[in-house]
Amino acid sequence: MRRGIAATALVAALGVTLAACGSDGSDGGGTKSSGELSGTVTWWDTSSVGSEDKVFKKLAEDFTKKHPKVTVKYVNVPFGEAQNKFKNAAQSGSGAPDVIRSEVAWTPDFANLGYLAPLDGTAALKDDKDFLKQAAASTKYNGKTYGVPQVIDSMGIFYNKKIFKEAGVEAPKTVAELKTVAAKIKEKTGKTGLYLRGDDAYWFLSFLYGEGGDMVNAEQKKITVDDAAGVKAFSTVKDLVDSKAAITDATNGWDNMQAAFKDGKVAMMINGPWAVADTFAGKEFADKANLGIAPVPAGSAGQGAPQGGHNLAVYAGSKNLDASYAFVEYMTSVEAQTTAAKELSLLPTRESVYIKPDVASNEMISFFKPVVEKAVERPWIPEGGSLFAPLQTEYTKVLTNQATPEQGAKATGDAYRKLLKDWK
Repeated sequence: MRRGIAATALVAALGVTLAACGSDGSDGGGTKSSGELSGTVTWWDTSSVGSEDKVFKKLAEDFTKKHPKVTVKYVNVPFGEAQNKFKNAAQSGSGAPDVIRSEVAWTPDFANLGYLAPLDGTAALKDDKDFLKQAAASTKYNGKTYGVPQVIDSMGIFYNKKIFKEAGVEAPKTVAELKTVAAKIKEKTGKTGLYLRGDDAYWFLSFLYGEGGDMVNAEQKKITVDDAAGVKAFSTVKDLVDSKAAITDATNGWDNMQAAFKDGKVAMMINGPWAVADTFAGKEFADKANLGIAPVPAGSAGQGAPQGGHNLAVYAGSKNLDASYAFVEYMTSVEAQTTAAKELSLLPTRESVYIKPDVASNEMISFFKPVVEKAVERPWIPEGGSLFAPLQTEYTKVLTNQATPEQGAKATGDAYRKLLKDWK
């Protein structure tokens, strides 16, 4: 959802040649009969290729140094393919990994289908009281824990300080200011103000929340995306594009957005902590101090950004549960999260990590921590991840003038009512 859905899969093996198989392989059945973990753990990592994956792969290697009789088979699965790929493998009983990096909305979905092992009372949940409350919320389903929080995130406006200085503008606090700032940037520099990703509905949520709306009200079992606030949110994003305050793209939005911002062709983009490492690789940000980040501009009802993140979950059919639990515990430990925060500016899910010197001094983490604390929780329902497909279709249609805001909101609401039986 937040990574480039067209990313190329990277497949690598740690210690052995990687086969395209999951935990059903004959080499997976390790035990602790000798008091030492052994066997194979296949891990599907869904992180960004070229930046995040390198760090997570190295952490997996560090785990095998602590447990030399365990082999970790590392597979980087493109984020946009991972959810359905895991479901298909788990349903067929063939090819599922022992451990998957699950986007927060996937966890209750997988748990509802019976594909995840409950983690309460296992080694995977070591020091669970240390986890941020809002990060732990997405790991629960029907009173049990099915994931361990690895990272938590939200979104903000990334901006190019040099372009802002040349245009004589400051970071916009509201959508109205965003339009004014974009117009002045165009006038003074000839550059476009904002790149608004148009192929992923996750980027729409900040505007929906800013108008006081939401996709659904889970407590009342009510569809809300097509109410007045939803229509206003669709109108807002359409107006940003129509007024030339923003440009958009209906395909390959991640790569195009990142390239435009890193090359200085646009002055702003909406993004999250997962984009920091890749953004610093751009020529405009060779001097890291040129990157500015501010809260997502507020709508008429206030400022709101979605809570996101990833959990690590264990496949219920794993042939090596003990090693899988230990792997999850290590990859979500204080040690591993401190490394990820230092190298990638990703936000930890453990309170104790934020006081580590390398984390406390990280400017990006310091910015995003209060943003995350105020982020809007998405509905932790099994269907939560499925809400994005119809929303994405209509979001793209509205941005590309194939549907009006009213039509887009109504079509999304109609799709939700087919998906969520007995909801109003």
